[in-house]
Amino acid sequence: MTAKQVLIIDDEPDICELIEITLARMGLNSRSAMNVADALKLVEAEHFDLCLTDMRLPDGNGIEMVKYVQRNHPNIPVAVITAHGNMELAVQALKAGAFDFVSKPVDIQILRNLVSSATTVPDEDTNGPESPRTTITGQSLVVGAMLGKIAKLARSQAPVFIHGESGSGKERVARMIHEQGSRSRAPFVPVNCGAIPADLMESEFFGHIKGSFTGASNDKEGLFQAANGGTLFLDEVAELPLNMQVKLLRVIQEKAVRPVGAEHEIPVDVRILSASHKNLEQLVSEGQLRQDLYYRINVIDLTVPSLRDRPEDIPILTQQLLSTIAEKSNLERIPGISKGAVEALMDYSFPGNVRELENILERALALADNNIIEKDDLALNNQAKAQPQTAETATRSLDLEGQEKSSIMQALEKTRWNKTAAAKLLGLSLRQLRYRLEKFGID
Repeated sequence: MTAKQVLIIDDEPDICELIEITLARMGLNSRSAMNVADALKLVEAEHFDLCLTDMRLPDGNGIEMVKYVQRNHPNIPVAVITAHGNMELAVQALKAGAFDFVSKPVDIQILRNLVSSATTVPDEDTNGPESPRTTITGQSLVVGAMLGKIAKLARSQAPVFIHGESGSGKERVARMIHEQGSRSRAPFVPVNCGAIPADLMESEFFGHIKGSFTGASNDKEGLFQAANGGTLFLDEVAELPLNMQVKLLRVIQEKAVRPVGAEHEIPVDVRILSASHKNLEQLVSEGQLRQDLYYRINVIDLTVPSLRDRPEDIPILTQQLLSTIAEKSNLERIPGISKGAVEALMDYSFPGNVRELENILERALALADNNIIEKDDLALNNQAKAQPQTAETATRSLDLEGQEKSSIMQALEKTRWNKTAAAKLLGLSLRQLRYRLEKFGID
């Protein structure tokens, strides 16, 4: 197998030599450029599996390089080398599409971890037949747009903040980002930040050594160490107290933890994904969330649509859930559901989202005759159909509409404005496409 090749862009010969030696010991080839102009010539002339660029260059900067490669060679991950402590530039680079960053002076182990992640392509069936990949059920355009963004985010190491209502599937989305990325063979560690007692948080997250406090009878590995090499998913991250937010920020920036009672820090290689159903910007303005932590975990934002934003997915989702319920309950055959019941579900707003749909179906099945769920068996709260739209839900709705319109425009351009072909590409009927064209004013 041909060794993978890395492009190094740095105007300091000592840095280039250090990285070249590190890569050679990892069995990788490398080429070096001292400026942006020479780097662009190499990118166009040769094949590279990774690009490592300094942030400050004689004729440009690393962010310009990130944007160029993203635009012209999107399959090449680009990592930036930043001055120590300059997190603002690092975050800018990640927002521009950088795979990850490493700070000067370059820590060799951190560099090796970064290079390994960037040059590792996960197998299509990386989890094996016994553990199939996590999926999101749905054929709506908003789900399609979200799946496309998940696939793109999986190729990066940037922190992602996942926003969505309770029960909408935020952890499922986080698992998909993990499973489709280079860390898929390493642990995925989910933690509910609101479920850990405040006095145990530091020990839970960073671990402790024996005798560090009353009751610490053994050394304990923290959540960061448990997720080393993989992904740590911080669900309901807004529930962290302010003192813990400071410590979490330091770990994210330094890529190292200090267990309670320990004298030295331990390097950790962890990708951070976080989620909340709360509005983080509002919490920052209210002083409940540190602004510096907000900018660090919210490098890239991903919204999980609520179930009422994708009613066309309800029939297929219902069938999948009924199949799951039948398997869990050891039923001989999958329960049926009448057309009227499905229509009632599609007309319901689902404040509890997919989790509520599953609960409704389980309850309805207990009341149903002949293993067929009828509309009356659902016992839906009709008042939930028309809830007042808040500014937050209005904004989310606009975001989702924007994604849908963008998907339609891309399909039309790809098919040279052949509506029949575009509809097929989008998984829509021609009538459904025409309705959306009229809705968005696309002529």
